[in-house]
Amino acid sequence: MEDGFPASKTFNQGYSLTYDDVILLPHYIDFPTDAVSLSTSLSRNVPLSIPCVASPMDTVSEAHMAASMAALGGIAIVHYNCTSSQQASIIRSAKALRVPITPSVSFASPVDGLPAYHGRYVFITESGGLPSKLLGYLSSSDFENLKDKPVKIFDYKRDCKSVEYVNWDCDLGKIETLLDEKDSDFVVLERDGEAVNVVIKEDVERLKGYPKLGAGTVGADGEWMVGAAIGTRESDKERLEHLVKAGANVVVLDSSQGNSIYQIEMIKFIKKTYPQLDVIGGNVVTMAQAQNLIQAGVDGLRVGMGSGSICTTQEVCAVGRGQATAVYKVSSIAAQHGVPVIADGGISNSGHIVKALVLGASTVMMGSFLAGSTEAPGAYEYKNGQRVKKYRGMGSLEAMTKGSDQRYLGDTAKLKIAQGVVGAVTDKGSVLKFIPYTMQAVKQGFQDLGASSLPSAHELLRSGTLRFEVRTGAAQAEGGVHGLVSYEKKSF
Repeated sequence: MEDGFPASKTFNQGYSLTYDDVILLPHYIDFPTDAVSLSTSLSRNVPLSIPCVASPMDTVSEAHMAASMAALGGIAIVHYNCTSSQQASIIRSAKALRVPITPSVSFASPVDGLPAYHGRYVFITESGGLPSKLLGYLSSSDFENLKDKPVKIFDYKRDCKSVEYVNWDCDLGKIETLLDEKDSDFVVLERDGEAVNVVIKEDVERLKGYPKLGAGTVGADGEWMVGAAIGTRESDKERLEHLVKAGANVVVLDSSQGNSIYQIEMIKFIKKTYPQLDVIGGNVVTMAQAQNLIQAGVDGLRVGMGSGSICTTQEVCAVGRGQATAVYKVSSIAAQHGVPVIADGGISNSGHIVKALVLGASTVMMGSFLAGSTEAPGAYEYKNGQRVKKYRGMGSLEAMTKGSDQRYLGDTAKLKIAQGVVGAVTDKGSVLKFIPYTMQAVKQGFQDLGASSLPSAHELLRSGTLRFEVRTGAAQAEGGVHGLVSYEKKSF
C-alpha cells in the first residue's frame, strides 16, 4: 500500500485535470512559515519577489495595477487593446507612480461637463487623465453650486496657485509630512512638467494601514518593472518599438494558441532586434507546443487555454486542456531548458496558486482574481446592492471590437467568433492589501508540503516525494464549506 501517487503517474492516465480535481498530500515540516521564500523568476532575466502576474486584459492591467503589482514584488503585463502610443503612455505612467496610490479623485478635460460621480475633487488636465498638465480643480463645495446646470467644468475651475507639488519619486513619509506642514488636503506628484498622480490625506492613511511593502520589482533604472503584451502581426513590430522606448522590461506575445508560424517568426524577430529584451511565448498547453517555442528562443512560457473564468474557448472550439495537467506537462519540458512557466488562468483562491506552483510553474497569471480591485481599470457601479466593476474576456465581442481579435488569429475582414464573455466582479479592495494576505496563505501551503521555496517544491515534485490524489465530486464538496445554514467567508 502507498499514500497517493507521484505526479508522473497522476497526470499520465489520459485525464484532463483541473486544480480542484487534485489534492496534495502533506509532507514533513521542519521550518516555520516565515522561512518560506516565494522569490522566483517571470522569465530568464526578470526576477520577482512574489509569484504574481497581472493578466494583460483591459479590465485588469493598466498603470495603477502595474505600479501596485511591482510595489508588491510581482509584475503586471499591460494589455494592447489600444493604440501603440496609448499603451506606451500607460507604461510610462506606471513607472512614474513610485508611490502606488490609486487616486480617489476624478479627472476631466477642459471641455467636459460635471461628471456624474466625482468624489471630493475633480482635477482638470489637458488630456482629461494622467499623466498630463494640470489646469485646475474643483472641490465638492463647488459642485453644490453647479448642480443640475449644463456647465463646462473648465469655466468654474480653481487655479493651481495654491496647489502643493512634489517630485514623482517622493516617498510616502515625505508626502505625509508635507500635507501636515502645509495643512493641505492633497498633493500633486509631478514629472517633467506633468501631473502623474494626486494623493489626498485619506489615501495616505489608507496605504499606511496595508501590510508593509518591500523593495518591489525595480529595474536597473530605479523604476518599476512593467511588462507589455503585443500580437504577432506586422504592425506589432512598430508597436514594439514604441514599447521599448517607453521602458517595457519584458514582452508577452499574447495569443490564445501560441504554437503558430506567426508567433515563432515574431519571437525570432524580437530576439534578433532586441537581444536584451526577454520574450514570453504562449499560450501553450502541450509539451510539443512548448518545445517549438523553446526552440524559437523564448525566455518564458505562458500556459493555459480555456481555463479563465470568462473564457469560452474550450466550449466554442473544443480545444484546450485542464489547467493542472497543462501546467505539469509543459513545466516538465520547460524545466529541462531552464525556461520559467507562467500558469495563466483558473486561479480562484490561494490553494490554486499553491497547486500551480508545486506543479512546476514559476508564477501565476491572474485576471478575475485581481479584477474588481481598486487598481483595476474602470469605475465602480452598483448591481443588486453590490459594488462591482466590469470584467471582460479579451475574446468577448466587446473586447474584440477594440482590436483583441488578433489574439485569436482573427482577420478583421472576416466574421468574429466570441471566445469570452463580459461580466462583473465584486469590489475586492486594494491589491496592496489582499495580495500580501494571499501570499501568506501560499506560504502556509508550502510549509504543509515541506517545501521552503519554489525550487525545493519543484525538486520534491520531480523526485516523486510529493504525492497527489484525484478527488471525487464528494471529496471536493467535503473540502469546502458545507453543512451550514448560512456563513460569511472571509480570508483575512
